[in-house]
Amino acid sequence: MFFDDIILDIASRALVLSTIGVAWVVVLIRIVGLRTLSKMTNFDFVITLATGSLLAGLVQATAWTGFFQALLAMAALIFLQFLLARLRRSSDRIEAAIQNGPMFLMYDGEFIEEALEVSRVAKSDVLAKLRESNALEMGKVRAVVLETTGDVSVLHGDRLDERVVEGIERP
Repeated sequence: MFFDDIILDIASRALVLSTIGVAWVVVLIRIVGLRTLSKMTNFDFVITLATGSLLAGLVQATAWTGFFQALLAMAALIFLQFLLARLRRSSDRIEAAIQNGPMFLMYDGEFIEEALEVSRVAKSDVLAKLRESNALEMGKVRAVVLETTGDVSVLHGDRLDERVVEGIERP
């Protein structure tokens, strides 16, 4: 792409293409916003992974066509994410169709067996999350929520403000 000498060409491609690729990602994020790299939904997570994969492919391009295809694919994915985020905000129907809702795995210190079974989460995984969040007493665990992103949130303390669990179906 740059030089006839293989070593010099590989080194220059690595430097130039990675610089252009990272700059391109930064430009796209500046245009679309920081939500681009968020993990708020499963779709966001997939876009973040795909963008990283495309960046890796772009840096290893041996021809300009592959390089530009990766640049355009990144822009297309990020635009699609932007479009879907707007559609989700404007329509509850679209939101429900493409997004799983959060789910209680525990409520008021008690495991919810049906939720554990449906989500395929083991009690030992929930207990590990409890330890990780410094929950010291099962009786003070107000809720454990499997979020739409796959993350697990542990809510513990003396009381639970209902606004925090708004939109989560009750056990």
